[in-house]
Amino acid sequence: MSESRPDGGTETRHVRFDATRPARKQLRSVADFAVREYRLAVRSNWASGLALLFAVLSVGVVVFGRSSLGADGVRAVVLSVAELSVYLVPLAALAFGYGAIVEPRQRGSLDLLLALPVPRWVVAVGIYLGRAAALASALVVGFGAGGLALFRFGGGAGWGTYLALVAAAVGAGAAFLAIGLVVSTLAREKSHALGGVLLAWVWFVLIFDLLALGAVVGFDLPTPALVALLCANPATLFRLLVLSVAGSVSGGFGAVLASVPLDTASLAAALVAWIVVPVAASAALLGRR
Repeated sequence: MSESRPDGGTETRHVRFDATRPARKQLRSVADFAVREYRLAVRSNWASGLALLFAVLSVGVVVFGRSSLGADGVRAVVLSVAELSVYLVPLAALAFGYGAIVEPRQRGSLDLLLALPVPRWVVAVGIYLGRAAALASALVVGFGAGGLALFRFGGGAGWGTYLALVAAAVGAGAAFLAIGLVVSTLAREKSHALGGVLLAWVWFVLIFDLLALGAVVGFDLPTPALVALLCANPATLFRLLVLSVAGSVSGGFGAVLASVPLDTASLAAALVAWIVVPVAASAALLGRR
C-alpha cells in the first residue's frame, strides 16, 4: 500500500493480512457469552441446588454401602450411584437447559443479543458453553462430596472407577443439556419447552431402554444394528461407559456390551457426538430465525 509523505514523495507499506483475526474475534465473543451465561446460572442458584442434590445422592449411597466397601464393594457402590444417576443426570440437565433460548426470547433480551454484530451461532454456542460449565461444576462438586465419603470409608480403593463415573456423568449431562438447548430453540413458550424436555426424558430414560432391551432379546440383531441401537441414546452410552470402566458385564446392558465391538473410547466418542450435533442444530435453527 502506497502513502504520501510530507515531502511529496510516496512510501510503500506492506500490510500483513491476518486471516485468523475474524476467527479469534468470534472465539472471544463465544467466551464472552459463555461467561455471561455462567454468571447468570450461578446467580439463579440452579448450580448450587444441583450440587446439593448430587452430593446427597452420592454421599447417601456411599454411607449406606460403607459396611461392604472393598474391591468389590466399591464397584457395587459406583454401579449403584450410576444407576441412580442415569435417571437424575438427564432430568437435571434437561431442566437446566430448557429455558436457555426460549426464556430470554420471551423476556426480549434475546433480540438484543441477536442484534449484536456477531453471528447467531456465536450466541447459541456461548449460551450452551456457559450453562455446560455451570452444570459440570455442579456435578463435579456434588459427586466430589461422594468421592470424599468414599475415601473416608474405603480408603484409596476404587478411586479410578469413581472418577470415570464422574467424567461419564459430566458427558451425559452435557449431551442432555444440548438436547434441551434444541428443544428451547424450537419452542415458542417456556411451557412448550418444559413439556418437550419431559417427553425427551421419558423417551431416552424409560421407553427407549425398554424397547432396546426387547429388540436385543427378541431379535438376532446384526452387530452394526446393535451398535447403532446402543449409540442412539446418550443415557445408554452413559450406563455402558460406567459398566465398561467398572468391568461389570453380568446381565442386562453389561451382557450386551460384552457382545459388541465397542470400547470405552468408542462409547466416549459417541457421547461427544451427542453434544456436538444438537448444539450445531440449535445454532443453525437460531440462525434461521
